Amino acid sequence: MMHLFLSENRAELIARCRDKVAARSLPGAMSRELDYGISVFLDQLIKTLQVEQTSQPMLSRDVSGPTGGGQPALSEMGVTATAHGRELMQHGFTVEELVHDYGDLCQAITDLAFEKNASIKVDEFRTLNRCLDNAIAMAITEYGYQRDFVVADRNADALNERLGDFAHELRNHLSTATLALAVIKSGNVGLGSATGAVLDRSLVNLKNLIDRSLAEVRITAGIVVQHQLFSLANFIGEAKSAGELEAQVRGCELFVSDVDPKLAVDADRDLLFAAVGNLLHNAFKFTHEGTRVTLNAYAAADRILIDVKDHCGGLPSGDAESLFKPFTQSDADRSGLGLGLSISRRSIEANHGRLSVRDRPGIGCVFTIDLPRHSMLAPEAIADLLERAALS
Repeated sequence: MMHLFLSENRAELIARCRDKVAARSLPGAMSRELDYGISVFLDQLIKTLQVEQTSQPMLSRDVSGPTGGGQPALSEMGVTATAHGRELMQHGFTVEELVHDYGDLCQAITDLAFEKNASIKVDEFRTLNRCLDNAIAMAITEYGYQRDFVVADRNADALNERLGDFAHELRNHLSTATLALAVIKSGNVGLGSATGAVLDRSLVNLKNLIDRSLAEVRITAGIVVQHQLFSLANFIGEAKSAGELEAQVRGCELFVSDVDPKLAVDADRDLLFAAVGNLLHNAFKFTHEGTRVTLNAYAAADRILIDVKDHCGGLPSGDAESLFKPFTQSDADRSGLGLGLSISRRSIEANHGRLSVRDRPGIGCVFTIDLPRHSMLAPEAIADLLERAALS
């Protein structure tokens, strides 16, 4: 009988399974048998086979669960398999290794039975398969839950860290603005003073921080992008108005080229505006004092390109693409969360575009937004379309 064969060769089977795990895993990955590992499963398999030889064979389901799944969690094997899945997750094993863990025992049993010319009945093999199926199902389920918990904890830690950084940066800007306002209200200095410039700078930084954070929330939450056709010239005009104050505060010049009034963009205006605003903010932040930041929008074939060019002195050596990774900051000025370019790229990609950077060594860099080209309809064309729609 199979349960006698398993009982007599228990130590040999466990040793073979341990060798297979060791050969498959990194050196030192597992120095001992896990508390709820193969040895426990093997004992429960033996117990199941023994019960099936009694006058009440269905009681074996209390040990190893029913065929086809059912409610294996209510069985002894379901409880220990769940614990085993948790153990393997905690020890850093993959789900593939979890499945192999149980498969090792099946292979060890068949190999040893062949070597010893042991006779195993078909019903006993069916019992073995049922036990393996139930144990694997329960172990994988628990493994998945534990992995989800780990991921959730990591995400929560990362979110808490980012919220902490955001709150810290927000408080700093707000505190500076509050102090500057208090000095101005005392009557000793005016809005045009250096203290007034500090107030301006703090308010601009607050606006940029909030705009960037709102864009990140929209992108991360997967909020549907609201596409609309709008004039590129008007859009760039708004970006210019918003950027001129920061340029003044930063002590540099903002130059904006003329834009063809016929050009249009089909995009989520808020996301695109936040992306352009962030590129300008970075340009003002890193460009050398007294230099020029250029905002240029134009058409090239079937594309619309929006360039933001600065005089930061050029990018550091290395892959420029690393700038778009979250929490990356490449300058001595470490203010901010290092998320702006990552958020901007995702915002542009959500609008079917691309964001790239080109280095000008020793001079500066150019960030380029690449979007599909559209055109604004002339007033007479719009009137004609409305008339046709009314007649149809």
